[in-house]
Amino acid sequence: MAIRFGTSGWRAIFAEEFTFSNVRLVAQAISQHLKTHEEFGLPARGLPARSLPSGKNGSPGKPLGRVVVGYDTRFLSEQFAREAAGVFAANGFHVLLSDSDVPTPVVAHHILKNQALGGLIVTASHNPAEYNGLKWNPYWAGPAPSAVTEDIESHLRALRDQEVRWVDPKTAQKEKKIELADLHPAYVLHLKSLLGVAKIKRAKLKVGVDLQHGSATHYLLPLLSEVGCQVHPLHAERDVLFGGHSSEPAPETLSELAARMRKSSWRLGLSCDGDADRFGILDAKGTWLPPNEILGLLLDHLVRHKGLRGKVVRSVMTSHFVDAVAKHHGLEVRETPVGFKYIGELMREGGYLFGGEESGGLSIQGHAPEKDGILACLLAVELVATTGKTLTQYKQQLYKQVGAFYSQRLNLHLQNLSDVERLQERLRVHPPLDLAGSSVWRIDETDGFKFLLKEGSWLGLRASGTEPVVRLYAEAKNPQKLRRLLEEGKNLLKQKQR
Repeated sequence: MAIRFGTSGWRAIFAEEFTFSNVRLVAQAISQHLKTHEEFGLPARGLPARSLPSGKNGSPGKPLGRVVVGYDTRFLSEQFAREAAGVFAANGFHVLLSDSDVPTPVVAHHILKNQALGGLIVTASHNPAEYNGLKWNPYWAGPAPSAVTEDIESHLRALRDQEVRWVDPKTAQKEKKIELADLHPAYVLHLKSLLGVAKIKRAKLKVGVDLQHGSATHYLLPLLSEVGCQVHPLHAERDVLFGGHSSEPAPETLSELAARMRKSSWRLGLSCDGDADRFGILDAKGTWLPPNEILGLLLDHLVRHKGLRGKVVRSVMTSHFVDAVAKHHGLEVRETPVGFKYIGELMREGGYLFGGEESGGLSIQGHAPEKDGILACLLAVELVATTGKTLTQYKQQLYKQVGAFYSQRLNLHLQNLSDVERLQERLRVHPPLDLAGSSVWRIDETDGFKFLLKEGSWLGLRASGTEPVVRLYAEAKNPQKLRRLLEEGKNLLKQKQR
């Protein structure tokens, strides 16, 4: 069995691959990565490579550095986190272990606050309940780039079970190698510093919130109350089955919230996924607004109402609405492959105001370069409180200034991975020259295939990589053109299956 890291860490099914022994193996591999890798590990902090400072009788002496460990609300996540903490402690690191379930962006914040070497989060994010996973963020607090995960995987391939160092977490706590910590106060204080709290309080907004049984419960709810919102929560209790569906905020998972909003005067409906790094937002009367639209609205809000400036970065399959808003304000835009790790790598360099991806990821300057669904929800609240408009009204006003954008993503299933590979090869050799009545102007192969048309519309196809699924993306200036592009995309796949 080979443990592989995807765009957001390692994820696997309980009892098949996600086991206590494998979690300990991954934690050991990360420990060795930190101790031997000159760019991402201890030498970068001025400590010698490939050696452990020792105390009496060869036991670890002064801690090598600090590692933050957190976990979400999934089945046994707290126990898996403690097992990992026991490995880090045995390898000579001081562990800051969350005393309760915690969102991924909170761990990211505490990596920076505590000048930690990195942070491990036990989470499978929005995956179904039968999955759990591990996500590693290096010392700059963004998702681990490929150079880091490949190095961790190389250590994993060489590791044997008997080489894993582990100490009982209770013993490590007594020896002060593991420190239980409440990560809530510092993160909440930081988020408030990014918001116009007084302005939000004056608006006295009524807000519905679907917590999806996830780790946003003890963060988003009290934050909304503290900034003066009247909050109506749904699914705030822990449920390791997430109500029987994925915890990803989407129209189908937020149907109950939407129904409640249609009968109420709530101004917004807010939601995060299981580890609160993704957002989902409903407008008044339960109208779903895709993340692509929210990203453009929030970028405009940051510049227009908060006076912020800087470069913008988005993933390749994210709406060009973001580009139009950036251009309107004279901001430069960079494009990355799919995955927030690429966005985070740029944002850590400084100079970036905003990073976003169409799957519901966002971060801004002054924040950790990790996507944060809680922050996105609060910025939407701030926008409505500032303007007095619904998000739909604000969008229509903005469309008049920068143009309209209609986008959609579909997940299309093929029979097997070989079908996906053959499709990719055919598109390389015989790409379409026109789509939906327009000429293909340029083909972008940054991540999958993105066919850009002369009049500004585009069609994207990107393979999953782990299952026979092709993600189909399309964007156009009107709904009719969008429907035609989606049909063209489906036809490309049908041609391959003949």
